[in-house]
Amino acid sequence: MTTVAPTRPPTAEQPKAATRARRSAKMRSAYPTWFYLPAAVIYGTLFLIPTFASFYFSLTRWTISKSTFIGLDNFTEFFQEPALVKGFVNTFLYAVVTSGLKVVLGLLLGILLTSQIRARGYLRSVVFFPVLVSTVGVGITFTAFMDPSTGAINRALATVGIDGPGWLTEPSLALFSVALVDVWKGVGLATVIYIAGIVSIPQDYYEAAKIDGAGPWQLFRNVILPLSWPATSTVIILSLIGGLRSFDLIWAMTRGGPGFSSDVVASVIYKQYQAGFYGLSTAGNVILFLVVTAIIVPLSRFLARKEVER
Repeated sequence: MTTVAPTRPPTAEQPKAATRARRSAKMRSAYPTWFYLPAAVIYGTLFLIPTFASFYFSLTRWTISKSTFIGLDNFTEFFQEPALVKGFVNTFLYAVVTSGLKVVLGLLLGILLTSQIRARGYLRSVVFFPVLVSTVGVGITFTAFMDPSTGAINRALATVGIDGPGWLTEPSLALFSVALVDVWKGVGLATVIYIAGIVSIPQDYYEAAKIDGAGPWQLFRNVILPLSWPATSTVIILSLIGGLRSFDLIWAMTRGGPGFSSDVVASVIYKQYQAGFYGLSTAGNVILFLVVTAIIVPLSRFLARKEVER
């Protein structure tokens, strides 16, 4: 016959200890979230508050001292702007051209600068240097270079018997000329991203492909191109965002001219600011924000799915 030891009744200290343990565990689990607070404050101050303020002021006719609520009148008037259609077409064209060239040239330069060539480190610095230069300074410099009569580019072409065009004075060339300067300035960042992506590819893939008899083209097509897809996605997204929001370089080089031939949405908005139509230009900024968001968010998800599939 076995005897069962009597259970001791819980003391008054045990519930208190359990409560303290739960409170301590909860505090420990919440502790890391406090590190998000400084970033959340900065993000809210510099992005969320101005964004919501822009949405409000886009519905008003405002000056520095007062504002009057007028509903959607600013948006209606903005869509009636004569240069708006041309500005949207130029914006999309500029974004596609610049991002496409940055992807292609960045990939080629990334492959070159990860190969076994002399002065590789120096060449990487040279390629990245234009990214560090002021955009306005680049615009002013290339405006002088592209002058049809005294510019260095046309003078160099004249030495080989080629009559150079008016890079910034011919309506059909002005936007593409600025786009080429944009590519020259921004391809260094794309190259650095591709260098990081290519260097991160394990050497086992190269060795396995070479054992199977793969040549340079097969290595590029079957190893480098698919395995550097994360870098390609990043370059596409960053380049498109920059192209759709382009303003400073275009304004420094052509101010949207000649005529409206190189006007983009951002320059149309800026001209409204210059004319004193602050509510109208704020509505334009909201529209540009929504357009960029509507393009970039689905595209980034599509590229992310492609990255997972690969």
